[in-house]
Amino acid sequence: MTLLAMTPVQDMHKPYSRRWSALVVLCLSLLIVVMANTSLLVAAPSMTLDLSLTSSDLQWVIDGYTVPYASLMLLCGVIGDRYSRRGALILGLIIFVAGSIAGALTDATVGVILARIVMGVAAAIVMPATLSLLVATFPKRERATAVTVWAATSGLAIAAGPLLAGWLLESFTWHSTFLINVPIALAAIVGAVVLVPPSRAVDPGAIDWVGGLLSVLAVSTVVYAIIEGMHFGWTVGPLYFALVGLLSIVGFVGWELRHPNPLLDVRMFSSRILSGATLAVLVFFLVTFGAIYFVAQYLQFALGYGPVSTGVHLLPLAGAVFVGSGITMWLTPKLGPRITVTAGMVVGTLSVVSLIGIDPTATYSDFLPVLTLLGLAIGLSVSPCTDAIMGEFPDSKLGVGGGLNDTALELGGSLGIAVLGSVLAASYRQGIEGFLQTFPGKQPNGQYTGQAAEGLAASQDSLAGAVIVSDIIRAQNAFLSGFADNLQANAVAAFGDAVTHTSLVAAVVFGVGTVIVALLIPSRSAALATSSERIPFEPIVPFVVPPAKDGAADREVAELEQLLERPSAAKIEKPSARHALRAAEEDTPKVVPKVVPKTVPTRTVAEPALVDAELERPSIYQLASKVYELDASVARQARVDAKSGERVTIHQLALSNLARTRRVEAEEALDAALEFSDLPVAPATEPVQPAAPLQTFYQRASKQHANCTEFKERSSSMWAMPL
Repeated sequence: MTLLAMTPVQDMHKPYSRRWSALVVLCLSLLIVVMANTSLLVAAPSMTLDLSLTSSDLQWVIDGYTVPYASLMLLCGVIGDRYSRRGALILGLIIFVAGSIAGALTDATVGVILARIVMGVAAAIVMPATLSLLVATFPKRERATAVTVWAATSGLAIAAGPLLAGWLLESFTWHSTFLINVPIALAAIVGAVVLVPPSRAVDPGAIDWVGGLLSVLAVSTVVYAIIEGMHFGWTVGPLYFALVGLLSIVGFVGWELRHPNPLLDVRMFSSRILSGATLAVLVFFLVTFGAIYFVAQYLQFALGYGPVSTGVHLLPLAGAVFVGSGITMWLTPKLGPRITVTAGMVVGTLSVVSLIGIDPTATYSDFLPVLTLLGLAIGLSVSPCTDAIMGEFPDSKLGVGGGLNDTALELGGSLGIAVLGSVLAASYRQGIEGFLQTFPGKQPNGQYTGQAAEGLAASQDSLAGAVIVSDIIRAQNAFLSGFADNLQANAVAAFGDAVTHTSLVAAVVFGVGTVIVALLIPSRSAALATSSERIPFEPIVPFVVPPAKDGAADREVAELEQLLERPSAAKIEKPSARHALRAAEEDTPKVVPKVVPKTVPTRTVAEPALVDAELERPSIYQLASKVYELDASVARQARVDAKSGERVTIHQLALSNLARTRRVEAEEALDAALEFSDLPVAPATEPVQPAAPLQTFYQRASKQHANCTEFKERSSSMWAMPL
């Protein structure tokens, strides 16, 4: 075993021995991608104060990562399939490190946004590569377990991001939160070179660049339009981007239906398991990311938890994810994905429903069941959905499957923060608007001073803004400390009411999504055709029965016939030269040399055939070619058999039978060539004139057959019968 993983996965004849160590590297890569988003939950207030970010600036800090991340994953997954999945992982990690360092060194708003955009591009390269490498490296019987660990890592990152960011903010500025990912990413780069084997698709075909550009345009414009429209109103800008996004989606679908090698074959969504699993991932993360978004705000600003304390109090979510993942790993093979995914979504819906009863007097004990149920739901649902999505794609399209799964995940999370965050903000503004009428700082003309106007806008914008303004008022004017206390209390009450209203909307969305997903995902008996329990996975594409022989096999047979058959003028059932030679040797009378005159050779008739046979004897190069063909056939059958397990499909059985037939033909060809090359060389004889005209093997064999038949007829008992 070498130090570096250099053997490609497609060239391995048995499962990769260090695959579980490689899984650790893939999970570390996933960890930093998710933590880059969740760490902002605690870093945003400090960043807002230091950089004087407006609401629009802060939104772009968040969306600068989200928009390229969501829009590029599908195309990056295809590029990784085409060239190198491990290369894509390493390249993405390097870009991620560069973006993180740039974000830590800048003090300008534009610099932070640009750094987040670079990190978003890197995340779009890394995320699908981790999933496609996982599926390519692990044998099918272990994929469900590996995907479960991969999915559980995302739950760990949800809590680890705020925890690590809060720990750094205790002693350092917000710049340090960008550096969380650097040591983990460097360790993942080294681990990828040492432990992760190279992998790429076999015969992936040309990349559909037009489809890729249309997918990027469609996702980016739709995400941007929804985020901007929900937060800042549906003005001309968001409506324009929404129209461009809609036209891009229509163009993408039309192009993919006509392209011979589409980026994403939209016909695959006719599969209920693929459509249901993708919708489940999108709906699940739409609701859960939105719920975690406002729960973290409540813990930090309503309950007054510090950054580290907020991360610690989110840890039950991560623990519940691991528990749910363990349960679904045991239940899914027994009950099927429909029951486990639906059960997870039901549990998630119940957790969101429990938030409806939250009031301004709520404590952490009221949120603990919510976080526990939400983590349990993530563990139950996400890994079976991811497993089902990846199971629908062939090995040459694993990057597409990973990109689709991750696009649904990130698109759902982005829409959850945008849609539910917008509902939360609108409800909060409506709840605190009455109290803010008494906000101090009005001039005699009725207008607010500049500082008061900023404080009013911040208090009206979010709970975080109201808490920060309250602290500033207490620090600057002791006489207004009572107003500051009332402002914070009213802001918490308004936020609690907003959480109730938003949770109601989220519960309705989650409930409707649960019903649709339950109807789409097939039962266990039907799902076995596409779940990880079946070995192997089959793509949902038009099935073409493979021919019994292809052109290569026909050419091999023709070459073998040329080697083993002596050409004959008559195109009739002619025996091979090898058989003719044996027949001649058997039919030639075994006479002692002293009886037969020396002038008459014992094998006069067969001598020309022996000469021809010597001329046609296979050379060392032809034998080497046959050995190579046999080795290639054995390797081809080993690759096909390695993809098979206890249960096989008709398609897999046909491929295995075809490979076995080619191997048998190659073995027979090599055996015949070796046997033919080992035939005895004709003894050197004096050239004599033949007493009779030369006969071919076939003529002599025909004559011998006639003589034998005549002799048998003459010696038959019927000749002894009386006339």
